[in-house]
Amino acid sequence: MMRSLYAIFATALLGVLGFTKPATACSTTTACEVPTGEYVITLPDDNNEQRPAIVFVHGFGGSGPGVFRNTSMVTAFTDRGYAVIAPSGLPRTNGNGGSWSFHPDRTQRRDEIAFLTSVRDDAIARHGIDPDKIILAGFSIGGSMTAYMACAVPETFAAYAPVGGNFWRPHPTQCTGPVRMLHTHGWTDGTVPLEGRVLRGSDSRDPAALMQGDVFYALSLWRETNGCFQLKPDGYVTDGPFLIRKWTNCAEDSALEFALFPGGHVIPRGWATLTMNWFEGL
Repeated sequence: MMRSLYAIFATALLGVLGFTKPATACSTTTACEVPTGEYVITLPDDNNEQRPAIVFVHGFGGSGPGVFRNTSMVTAFTDRGYAVIAPSGLPRTNGNGGSWSFHPDRTQRRDEIAFLTSVRDDAIARHGIDPDKIILAGFSIGGSMTAYMACAVPETFAAYAPVGGNFWRPHPTQCTGPVRMLHTHGWTDGTVPLEGRVLRGSDSRDPAALMQGDVFYALSLWRETNGCFQLKPDGYVTDGPFLIRKWTNCAEDSALEFALFPGGHVIPRGWATLTMNWFEGL
């Protein structure tokens, strides 16, 4: 209800400020502009004026338009009636794609939380998106951006679905909650291993080293954030290639699942369907 009331206010405000444009102004190749950046979008072939959506945050060196090269993922969402929204990270200094200022302890090139919130509000105003049915998801560093957004302002999106990325070291010690999260990760991921790895510095004892986080630590923090009664999962499910651990005895309006698949640093085939089934079952 709070999201709905906020969305009504945001829609009216965007119109007053002149941000609202016809939906045809944006596409997968023509960007929608918001005050600190832009996004691209594709809509399902229907007349639903309150459609669900997924906002997908690209990985390191990617772009919003580049998300749509994953046609099987995008088609899976649009065939189920979801809009697919892909914001763009700020260009890297060498001009090779974009990235995100996701870690709160490091230099912030842009207020990414404010940016992604403005993408959400603009999409609601322009494209008939249901404010209570928007998932924020992302791959790799985009998954990390998704996790930090969920940690800081979980009420901004209805659910969060990072793939192959979560917190970095130094890990956050607490998050606002509760949150609805499905984290998916490859068993043999060597780019973002489940335990993380050192990217810069002599070894993991170097305080200046840039280090990825530990997914198992992230899960422990999400359990704490959601007030889960047990450390161990309350249920286990095998769904195609996915081995899923579920924590259900937790705070009201929360959700936490961890899906492992036998692969590396990729968005696995079937992830879109897995995510929609999870979200629609909440």
